Amino acid sequence: MFFDMHCDTLLKIYEQPGTHLRENSFQIDLRRMKESLIDFQNFAIFIELETVADPYVRYQEILAIYQKEMSANRDLIRPVLTYTDYVENQKNQLLSGMLTMEEGAPLAGRIDRLEQCYQDGVRMMTLTWNMENELGFPNACYVDASTQKFLPIAQQGLKPAGREIVTRMAELGMIIDVSHGSDQLVSDVLDTTDVPFVASHSNCRALCQHSRNLPDSLIRSIAERGGVIGLNYFAEFIQFDASLSLPMQLAKHAAHLKNVGGIGCIGLGSDFDGIRPSKELPDILAVERIVAALQKVGFTSREIDAIGYQNVARLYQEILA
Repeated sequence: MFFDMHCDTLLKIYEQPGTHLRENSFQIDLRRMKESLIDFQNFAIFIELETVADPYVRYQEILAIYQKEMSANRDLIRPVLTYTDYVENQKNQLLSGMLTMEEGAPLAGRIDRLEQCYQDGVRMMTLTWNMENELGFPNACYVDASTQKFLPIAQQGLKPAGREIVTRMAELGMIIDVSHGSDQLVSDVLDTTDVPFVASHSNCRALCQHSRNLPDSLIRSIAERGGVIGLNYFAEFIQFDASLSLPMQLAKHAAHLKNVGGIGCIGLGSDFDGIRPSKELPDILAVERIVAALQKVGFTSREIDAIGYQNVARLYQEILA
């Protein structure tokens, strides 16, 4: 009974016609999900701005895939719009899927499009990917891509339309996701809202100096707000000690999150099907290796339950009315 706050499997299916969610050669399919500890998977509609002419059209195309796959696999998985839906799925021994967006550009800064996305079933949105959009700026704008060191320029965060969008998201009960956002964007979300939010797939910058990871100051602020940070399984966001296995290094990120923000701020956000496969964390079944590593670094069974599902379940229960 574990939650995974982020994957890009829908994009894989979109890019490879004829593939499906039930069984495939990607990092996540329903056959392996059923075997794994994960029974609640967020499925992102990811849009890479440089590759699309109209982000909203691409959003609609990938939305149609999600709807078709959920309909075709009702014997295994059902969509979650409210927390009660998840409870019902649990009772019926069904997997749960939640639709999310990774990239706010399809909205074009428009509240009416946000509201349409909510009607479509989107319950979480990553405000930016790695490019500036109408809502705000990512950290990728402020670093040297080869070194991930920050450039000596002042950061920008949420734009005025972004502030309006996150305010409306909080009103609607759509979860705000700040992964990929600039440090200033995360601070602006904290200043603009009073609801808990997530960094669905981000790790600790104090351990791995990558711009996609969070500094301790923001980890602490997200935790104090009641938010959750999903551990990302991508090697480049994890590695800081070549003598340790990838799962052990990820467990060390979890330990750092606990030390800085408390056990309540930690979740899982694999980023599967959006990251290069690794031998040590190859697919959805790798969550068991992470659990073993968490045990080795000293996490108790109760703490592992908190990381695996309780922290995210608490936030979802609060926001997904």
